[in-house]
Amino acid sequence: MRIAVPNKGSLSDAAVTMLRESGYAVRRDSKELVVTDAANGIEFFYLRPRDIAVYVGSGTLHAGITGRDLLLDSGSEAIEVMGLGFARSTFRFAGPPGVADGVAHLDGRRIATSYDGLVRAHLAEHGVSADVVRLDGAVETAITLGVADAIADVVETGTTLRNQGLVTFGDPILRSEAVLISRNGAGDPRTEQALEVVARRLGGVVTARTYVLMDYDIRTELVEDACALTPGIESPTVSPLHDTDFAAVRAMVPRSGMNRVMDRLYALGARGILVTDISACRL
Repeated sequence: MRIAVPNKGSLSDAAVTMLRESGYAVRRDSKELVVTDAANGIEFFYLRPRDIAVYVGSGTLHAGITGRDLLLDSGSEAIEVMGLGFARSTFRFAGPPGVADGVAHLDGRRIATSYDGLVRAHLAEHGVSADVVRLDGAVETAITLGVADAIADVVETGTTLRNQGLVTFGDPILRSEAVLISRNGAGDPRTEQALEVVARRLGGVVTARTYVLMDYDIRTELVEDACALTPGIESPTVSPLHDTDFAAVRAMVPRSGMNRVMDRLYALGARGILVTDISACRL
């Protein structure tokens, strides 16, 4: 099986880390273009993030990791298999204050962007006819230089836009993140099975990063109330202790809210509350 991996940019390091945590061989030198993982029967090709969807969509490679924005912009036959939870960004229109309130006000205007395929599709979806100017980067300066009336670009903190005197307007065009992609259409059954294993491994890492394992002791008469706070994925594990007045409870808890859960458990009467990171899982 052949899988494309971003060779540089914001996607690259995080993709390599996720593959390593999933048990795959990864490159140790940024100059390596191909890494063979014989144990898992996979070849990893390190390519420009913008090219990955094209290679996968053409069938040259079986799967790849790229951005959702790059996938949609490419117009290739590749499809999204799953989101990977990193490199999140928002794609939006921006311009001088008062230039427009929404996409409908862009009719007949010039819009500069590095994602012309994505923008053209969005405008067509809303019945807007505009002149899309494709630039390779630094689109924020396009308005100052008289190339465009508005821009469409990835917005993270908005600092760069503000420095150019620009503000965002309208609803987001797209919320993007790193995604696992494959070719649209039926493939070889063995390849499909191998892709399922890759997706399951990556999904296990995503889940492990999202949840923690929480253990605590609670009086037996309070177990039901405690389990309502920590329902787990299917249900918590409840085990008897040597002191029969108490039980030990274990459950997966969302990482983002774990401290609030610990506070509520403590207030309920739970003690010995421990939180453990999960390195990998299969659910």
